[in-house]
Amino acid sequence: MKIIKNYYYLIRNKILKHFIGAYNIWDIYGGHFKVTYRGIPTLKCPFDYVMYQMIISELKPDLVIEIGTNFGGTSLYIADLMEAIGHGEVHTIDIEDRTEKTLKQHPRIKLFTNGWKNYDLENTSKFLKIIVIDDASHIYEDTLETIKTFSKIIPVGSYLIIEDGIVSRLKRAKLLNGGPLRAIEDFMKTNDCFVVDNKYCNMFGEDTTFNTKGYLKRIK
Repeated sequence: MKIIKNYYYLIRNKILKHFIGAYNIWDIYGGHFKVTYRGIPTLKCPFDYVMYQMIISELKPDLVIEIGTNFGGTSLYIADLMEAIGHGEVHTIDIEDRTEKTLKQHPRIKLFTNGWKNYDLENTSKFLKIIVIDDASHIYEDTLETIKTFSKIIPVGSYLIIEDGIVSRLKRAKLLNGGPLRAIEDFMKTNDCFVVDNKYCNMFGEDTTFNTKGYLKRIK
């Protein structure tokens, strides 16, 4: 019986290796903490990095607002993408400055360290095409408030990206009072100006992204 059982698991594992869903989500989660850009920690899933450059290349935004700078690896990545297309600016927001000299000296980056609640939306008045990426606390109440606040400045055809809905799959949403997915669902119940863009959410397989249901595209 033990030999049969071991043979079953051997065959099953060989079959599952052909499917992206067979990857251990905890291995991917652990790996994302090791991801860097130009030597600076990014704490980002590489799947989403690929999609960010696609969105920026397609939309060529005037402004990308990143809520949650941390060490600034993602800010630098986005700013370099903008440098490559020769257009755009990054406003990256946090409650403290943990960034390095490379980021501070980048001509396309402006750092705000008073938190998103103190970010003046008048800073966006001269920009037409705006993308917002929320990578803040991921607590339900905070996320819902950022969605309601920053959704107002997203133009038709652009994106409000809510990061880390993956916490639900990792069984951590309870610690965040429902987390990003609950906030997205509640927002969408009362707002028909946005849709979940499955082009990005499902690009590598259904919900194979850390931003589960989080690529919100404005359609009207």
